[in-house]
Amino acid sequence: MTEQLDLFIRLGVALGIGFLIGLQREYAYGGEGRSIIAGDRTFSLIGLSGFMAAMLSETVGSPNVLMAVLFLIGALVTSGHLVKVWEKERVGITTEVSILIAVLVGALCYYDYLVLAVAIGIITTVMLSLKIETDRFVETLTEKDISAALQLAVISAIVLPVLPNQGFWPAPFDVLNPFKIWLMVVFISGISFFGYALIKIIGSGRGIVLTGFLGGIVSSTALTLSFSQRSKQEHDLTHRLGLAIIFSWAVMYVRIIIEVAVLNLPLLSIIWLPITITGFSAVVYGSYLQIVDRRKGSLDLEFDNPFDLGSAIRFGVLYAVILLISRAVQGLYGDPGVFISSLIGGTASMNAVTLSLAELSLPSGGLDLAVAAKSLIYASLTSTLVKGGFVFFAGSKILRKVIFPGLALILFNGIVLSFFI
Repeated sequence: MTEQLDLFIRLGVALGIGFLIGLQREYAYGGEGRSIIAGDRTFSLIGLSGFMAAMLSETVGSPNVLMAVLFLIGALVTSGHLVKVWEKERVGITTEVSILIAVLVGALCYYDYLVLAVAIGIITTVMLSLKIETDRFVETLTEKDISAALQLAVISAIVLPVLPNQGFWPAPFDVLNPFKIWLMVVFISGISFFGYALIKIIGSGRGIVLTGFLGGIVSSTALTLSFSQRSKQEHDLTHRLGLAIIFSWAVMYVRIIIEVAVLNLPLLSIIWLPITITGFSAVVYGSYLQIVDRRKGSLDLEFDNPFDLGSAIRFGVLYAVILLISRAVQGLYGDPGVFISSLIGGTASMNAVTLSLAELSLPSGGLDLAVAAKSLIYASLTSTLVKGGFVFFAGSKILRKVIFPGLALILFNGIVLSFFI
């Protein structure tokens, strides 16, 4: 009885995934006056066919049944596609590929790979639903963007694997591991490039909060400086400019959590609460600004592609220098030296400081976790203070008044919370 129930559950999952994919296809292309090769019912049956083909293959002890079903459905799909091409209705093969995926997902369900099958089904449906966004992304790409993406691929897949994964010199130079340094370059470049791609896909004119969020992923420093300068020419946008700046600062704290989570979970267990509360204080103040300024609207946000090989090399050098200085002052001056180097590093690159402290506080690094956590908080506050300085020197008087309470709130919370570590 249990085996039969389990079999029917797998069958239901196969039907459900097929129906989900088919529902998206029908919603996207099955309107009045339009026809598609398969809709929700057909995709459900396609998932069922994959399930049955896998079951029969196991029953007879040969994969030929599943191969035959795949071939038959492939032939039907190909013939239907050729007819549509002949009628000049369409030439894309997205639905046809989705059909083959539905067959294979049905087979995965029978073989009890339910989690994988559901994940593939959801990913497929999401990708099918992103046509408008991906088309917009492609339309906005420039030759420089393509070049940057290729460079990122080169440093990730070609340069990184051939670098030696060890240090070659005695302490404190033992921290200069070429592989780990370049791995961090790839990691940070990937995050920034992801934010840049989101701006391209979503567009910057989708609301002030989203503008600040996306800008913070790419570079909160660049957004702060750019919007501070704009505040002197566009006085009526001051509150919205300040709102975007504050939310971009909040994203920096999210980046800290993500970077530490990837590199050092014990450190994360110490810093997640104070960092989260400090960042959330920026969100609270930003929400207040949004309530005060009830006007709806958006801000244009222009960013150059955040990745190029030169920028990657400069970040790698900066990260290596901060890592080396932190290790050296740790040996010479102990905890106070680490605090001071973190404060100085926070003025230059919060990413480099976060990565270096996460690396040094690993068991192999020898830095106490509590010291690393406090240093990280102090560095984040220093970075926020520097960006506040950009507002003070580059922004209008009104923008300074808008930003100052939020800056004070962030600094106060961060300083108070650091005493509880």
